[in-house]
Amino acid sequence: MLSFLTKKKITEDKLSQIFVTSTLKTCDEGFAEVALLITEDPEFASPPIIDPENSDEFLMIVLAGNLEYIPKYFTDYQDIRLLDKIHKKLAAALQLDLTDLKKLINHYQNYLKRVNHPSKNTHYAMSKAIFFKYNLNEYQQDYFRKMKTPNPIFLKRLDEIVANFIWNWEDIREKYKVIE
Repeated sequence: MLSFLTKKKITEDKLSQIFVTSTLKTCDEGFAEVALLITEDPEFASPPIIDPENSDEFLMIVLAGNLEYIPKYFTDYQDIRLLDKIHKKLAAALQLDLTDLKKLINHYQNYLKRVNHPSKNTHYAMSKAIFFKYNLNEYQQDYFRKMKTPNPIFLKRLDEIVANFIWNWEDIREKYKVIE
């Protein structure tokens, strides 16, 4: 009941900086392992060819998915302020124009919704987006390749991998009082 008294305070600016820095670092350092896990998955008819240095699509999917969660956990314009700060810090870190970055993230968020329609589960959408953006369909067994759908066994494994790149916003809300 008095948990709000024991929560640590963190500013929106600090939280946005931590999000940007850690997400960029995690994707940059973790993609080679993700690529390896995908290429070694036994469900493929032939091993997918994924350049471990080609993490751009993966990064954008992780960013788009994580940013999609923010309005579910922050309200009263705090979500808008937090997203604005994150966009500005991302634009600077990626050396992109802010407007171009927002369009790019919006494009990926729409893509996530499209590949997972009618489901609204962002986590699963991220896995499916990785599947399609890295053209993994061409490496599948004939049955799934002809259906143009991910093998559900592989998709479940990919969901487990993707879970490591999704921020636990609920945990942050429980541990921190996010202040302006």
